[in-house]
Amino acid sequence: MAIQAPNLTRVVDPDGTVNERTDPELSESEVTDLYRLQVLARTFDEKAVKLHRQGRIGTYAPLQGQEAAQVGATYALSESDYCFPTYRDHAMYLTRGLDLEEVLVYLLGEGNYVDRENPDELRTFPPTIPIATQVPHAVGTGMAADYKGDDAATLVSFGDGATSEGDFHEGMNFAGVFDAPTVFFCQNNQWAISVPRERQTASATIAQKAQAYGFEGVRVDGNDVLAVYSAVKDALDAAKDGEGPRLIEAVTYRQGAHTTTDDPSKYRDDDEVEEWRKKDPLERTREYLEDTHDWSDDDEEELREWAEQRVAEAVVNAEERTGLSVDDIFEHVYAKTPDSLRRQRQQVVDDPEVER
Repeated sequence: MAIQAPNLTRVVDPDGTVNERTDPELSESEVTDLYRLQVLARTFDEKAVKLHRQGRIGTYAPLQGQEAAQVGATYALSESDYCFPTYRDHAMYLTRGLDLEEVLVYLLGEGNYVDRENPDELRTFPPTIPIATQVPHAVGTGMAADYKGDDAATLVSFGDGATSEGDFHEGMNFAGVFDAPTVFFCQNNQWAISVPRERQTASATIAQKAQAYGFEGVRVDGNDVLAVYSAVKDALDAAKDGEGPRLIEAVTYRQGAHTTTDDPSKYRDDDEVEEWRKKDPLERTREYLEDTHDWSDDDEEELREWAEQRVAEAVVNAEERTGLSVDDIFEHVYAKTPDSLRRQRQQVVDDPEVER
């Protein structure tokens, strides 16, 4: 028997119409901030792709099309909440307050996003490359916060492809059994590299998978930043009130390649991409601002110029950084360094051919 799929919720329709019933009624400055962060993320994303083509950074995972999902979800977090992004979630770090330069330093191989000297100041973990491994970590962190009596929840982000991994199901099951204050945030961008969503799962939606683990699944328009914010905020508040976990499926689309080493034209049609471009999240937010807060062409031009300048300055500053040495490979691996690792480190120190 088929399980009924959760309805798709949104605040701003693709044509710009506002659903007053679901509008979170954020202030003009807050909505402007949501748009500013999306524009900054898009501008950075376009520059990063160019930097890879010029050989200035390594393989990069573009986020174009997913800005609203990432910005909206992260904007809902409080300072005490924990965030577990994945490798495509550059906009999450920007929204969480990480400087753009630090994101670029990571891509240059000279840093790791998080200031390990002051980890409590930004409860955001480094990106995970292996698929779904961050899911059990987020559940465990949420449970630890609950045991300590902290007013905190965890948000863990992943793609639709991650729902085919055991870590996803183990984390969901553990969270359901122990009522972990964890919000599972799936950015369903329709493609797990070259595999479409319908080859990932036979269920009608990702959201309904939560029912198997005893908690609620919510399906939201991932290109509607207000709807994403509202859904994640509600889930985080419920988790901190002791109501347990929630799974949110943000339905969105990866407009670009899976990574800069991928050619999406090999596995998807241009017509499909064009249809999703018509639902672009930045255009949706801009239309909302124009209709409700008198956003003007001058405002738009000023914002775009600001974003271009911020990105350009960050690139210059990041490329001047040399933050890591070979010694750093051995740091932050164990709480107490074992003898075997200490010996390996000494071998590196004694090797005259190793650049330090």
